[in-house]
Amino acid sequence: MRLINIVGHSNSGKTTLIVRLVPMLSELGRVATLKQLGCHSFKLPEGKDTTLHFEAGAECATGVDTEKSVVAVRGGNLFSILDYYHWLGIEYVVIEGFKEYQFPCAVIGDYRSECMVMDNPSAKDICYNLDLFAEYDPHRK
Repeated sequence: MRLINIVGHSNSGKTTLIVRLVPMLSELGRVATLKQLGCHSFKLPEGKDTTLHFEAGAECATGVDTEKSVVAVRGGNLFSILDYYHWLGIEYVVIEGFKEYQFPCAVIGDYRSECMVMDNPSAKDICYNLDLFAEYDPHRK
């Protein structure tokens, strides 16, 4: 599973790049995204059944409709989610943020990182250079 980490300052264009990149990667294999929320917290809809299940202490609460599933998993462990994606057979994970983990990254804007392998790339540039990004193996953490 290839980890394509996109980093940069807030409002630098990371999400715009990711929205362009995901369809291109989807032509090559199964894609998932992973976003570090930073200082804001995702809010589950107040009073809804799935939220009540989670608030009651469920380790994982899932809501399923005819188009998608929404999963709330207790804890914020990056590697638990990567392990889950690996188990699902995901081939490419596009990560936004998680600078502290030192994954090889594409840097957007004027942010600088010792782990930078690409500077202000286009989505096509990333697709042509996937080998620059880390390969994740849950057995080699």
